[in-house]
Amino acid sequence: MDTTLRDGEQTSGVSFLPSEKLQIAKLLLEELKVDRIEVASARVSEGELEGVQKITQWAGQKGHLHQVEVLGFVDSPVSVDWIEEAGAKVLNLLTKGSLNHLVHQLKKTPEQHFSEIEECINYAQKKGIEVNVYLEDWSNGMRNSQEYTLNLIDFLDHQPVKRIMLPDTLGLLSPEEVKDYFQLIVSRFPNAHFDFHAHNDYDLSVANVMEAILHGAAGIHTTVNGLGERAGNAPLESIVAVVKDFTHFEIGVRENKIFRVSKLVEQFSGQHIPANKPVVGENVFTQTAGIHADGDNKKNLYFNDLMPERFGRQRKYALGKTSGKANILKNLEELGISLEKDELTKVTQRIIELGDKKERVTTEDLPYIISDVLQNNSISKHISIEGYHMTHSKGLKPTVQLRMNIHGKFYDESATGDGQYDSFMKALKKIYKSLGRELPRLVDYHVSIPPGGKTDAFVETVVTWDYGKIFKTKGLDPDQTVAAMMATEKMLNIIENMNYQPNKEESTYYGNEYRAVAG
Repeated sequence: MDTTLRDGEQTSGVSFLPSEKLQIAKLLLEELKVDRIEVASARVSEGELEGVQKITQWAGQKGHLHQVEVLGFVDSPVSVDWIEEAGAKVLNLLTKGSLNHLVHQLKKTPEQHFSEIEECINYAQKKGIEVNVYLEDWSNGMRNSQEYTLNLIDFLDHQPVKRIMLPDTLGLLSPEEVKDYFQLIVSRFPNAHFDFHAHNDYDLSVANVMEAILHGAAGIHTTVNGLGERAGNAPLESIVAVVKDFTHFEIGVRENKIFRVSKLVEQFSGQHIPANKPVVGENVFTQTAGIHADGDNKKNLYFNDLMPERFGRQRKYALGKTSGKANILKNLEELGISLEKDELTKVTQRIIELGDKKERVTTEDLPYIISDVLQNNSISKHISIEGYHMTHSKGLKPTVQLRMNIHGKFYDESATGDGQYDSFMKALKKIYKSLGRELPRLVDYHVSIPPGGKTDAFVETVVTWDYGKIFKTKGLDPDQTVAAMMATEKMLNIIENMNYQPNKEESTYYGNEYRAVAG
């Protein structure tokens, strides 16, 4: 039973609109194929009533009405009447599973509470509403008032109740306790149907659910993305994987729809999925270390049973300083690109350099890097930017100190301009003027990030030049000014090769080179 729309909505800051509740309900029942959904608490608000009515109207048309459940209270006839007005047919009745809750919150005796529970169940039956029963704070009850808790289960076992639902309300149980308590209860009440409802305060919800399943629980409760109060509930995505891979039980949830539903719930709830969250996190099917990608090429050495295709996802190979050639080859295969050995080495080195500066490079970034490397590869490098120092201060014009290497000789200049790149160009023009040479005219300057890429990886700057012919050069760097400087360095080498007077053996090479680069 998935309770994203009830217990999941109790996450701090989460409130689904009635239309959003309906969309999630449709996906849970028809796409994921969960068995039951708990969609609301009775008496909460008019908006809640409207949301349940939308769901029950749709569910009635689709034959799902008895799979839609609503939490109600021992307040006969109020909750039952609310549920009837909402059009629902199943009441999940919240009772007190620990003597501590009963005495200090309700201030009633067990006999009074049992009598009122029976009255509520009978009233629901007269209204044609099925009843399941929650034992709120059951885990504390088993720890501290076991006689009371077992007496309540014995009482419910003789009532017309379909399921007895045992919540670890405060998420305090260990797997060993779950095992012991279920063995005790199931052996004492062999004919009862018990559900387990885990919370995740100690990050043990998945382990606790597995123990409950292995020791007699007939039903389990989850929420998509583990939504819920405090640390949340047992996450549906992890529970489905665990049941399929670590128990002999079958489960009807369609794994390949999990990621799609997870992302929609993320959007509607506003609760971001952590990148390292199992099954649905952004990074969980991404190999970063190159040794892993290499192992995947050699008999899938780093694969486990959590294959991404099970969940409607794909394995990715991150590009960064630890990725190595194997990761890059995997990404090139995806793009349908093949490189020569020396080109691959240079692309790998470029990605490592970017990884040292920032996080990681995405697959969408890769064509830009390849283009940059191939362009560099096709230009003989006679000129290079050896060093620079840039300042940019409020109220003062930017300045640049620049050192250039031109055919092995160093030239230093500084300049002030309207921006950092303008300052750089003015310093460069001073150097070229001292050599009696002119620079091409800058025609256009365009900055972009790769579509789907990340701004913290790099930006691409494309500069268009007029030197008798129009041509473009590109630069890549996390800093757009530096990227423009890299593009300018390429331009300087292109025009140098154009002006260079090669000997007879070199003439064909340089002519072809200019035609290839400047087009």
